[in-house]
Amino acid sequence: MQDALATATRPRVVIIGAGFGGLAAARALAGDAVEVVVVDAKNHHTFQPLLYQVATAALSPAEIAWPIRHLLKTQANARVLMSRVAGVDLAARLALTQSGPIAYDQLVIAAGAADSYFGHDGWQAFAPGLKSIDDALVIRRRILCAFERAELGDPGEGAAALTTFVIVGGGPTGVEMAGAIAEIARDALKSEFRHADPAAARIVLVEAGPRILPTFPASLAANAALRLARYGVEVRTGAKVVDVDASGVGLETGRIDAATVIWAAGVTAGALTAGLPGKHDRAGRVRVAADLSVPGHPEVFVIGDAAAVTSPDGRPTPGIAPAAKQMGAYVGRVIARPAAGRPPPPPFRYRHAGDLATIGRGAAVVKLGLIELTGLAGWLFWGFAHIYFLIGLRARFFVALNWLWSYVTYQRGARLITGSEPG
Repeated sequence: MQDALATATRPRVVIIGAGFGGLAAARALAGDAVEVVVVDAKNHHTFQPLLYQVATAALSPAEIAWPIRHLLKTQANARVLMSRVAGVDLAARLALTQSGPIAYDQLVIAAGAADSYFGHDGWQAFAPGLKSIDDALVIRRRILCAFERAELGDPGEGAAALTTFVIVGGGPTGVEMAGAIAEIARDALKSEFRHADPAAARIVLVEAGPRILPTFPASLAANAALRLARYGVEVRTGAKVVDVDASGVGLETGRIDAATVIWAAGVTAGALTAGLPGKHDRAGRVRVAADLSVPGHPEVFVIGDAAAVTSPDGRPTPGIAPAAKQMGAYVGRVIARPAAGRPPPPPFRYRHAGDLATIGRGAAVVKLGLIELTGLAGWLFWGFAHIYFLIGLRARFFVALNWLWSYVTYQRGARLITGSEPG
């Protein structure tokens, strides 16, 4: 690979990761006199905010993911390479991939983050997180198989655990997952089983803090908790997890026997980010400079979930898609402007548009500045916002059609069990 890339005559910008931040950085450099090389271990970009809908059988993977090559096919100065990056040689300016080293003039690390199990990595086997299409399909398989196993079994001791679902983490992902599982159990699977009763499923949302949705106003968090309760979801706050195994979850206050546990409790930076010099926060993210570069290495930038960025008033920039996209576009300007003889942009400043979380069928909570929306109004806004940011007219059309069909018929059209049985 190194020989194949050695003929570049323009400055080379290597971008690690084709998530929201990486794609935004690549597109910001379109038309500039640089060579852009995007490296990702996968061949597709995923619209992560809707992963939970794949995990709960509302959407299929192809409706929220697109080939990276297709997204950049019209950008003449961009090249896409599918390879995993194992490390970075800062002194030699090399990105060390499994397919060989790639030299760079500027490096943009947009490698995202992984689920944090707070020092208990063994829990991951029993409580998968939701960061990729593969994760979503694993969770979908476990949810659907739980009902199939309940249909096969006999009533008695331990039978209730088969259709008990515990979601750990009361942020937007946990809230959305809990509401979606309640929907599939109460509505989509109704009348399809003869022995098991999906409507009797127990869904428990566990949050260690004093309330769910801690980044939302208290009034919206309370509204979300009330609506989850109406859907039959048990919301347990102030409940710290102390153990997770194949048979359930241990809390400081007791134990919940459950065949299916889903993790939505926190993130940590990956090994690639952890190996960079300088200061890191508790999650392993790099404390970057005002221009999002690594201190002491002005040619290396870290963006998205891998970067610890604070606003002038000290507030941390949230690890959400709009923040990653803003960082990627900003770094593109930082790289392009000096090359064109223009002054660099001012320090990065995140512009927060608002907070959104859907709770279930026809209900969501939305915070947009001074505006707060709940119920159906919030759900409609949430839906339009997500459809708007999907890539491509086809994706927008089919996602909107699926949501409309699910709303009218209470059905979920992606209920295929694929892969091996959960262990």
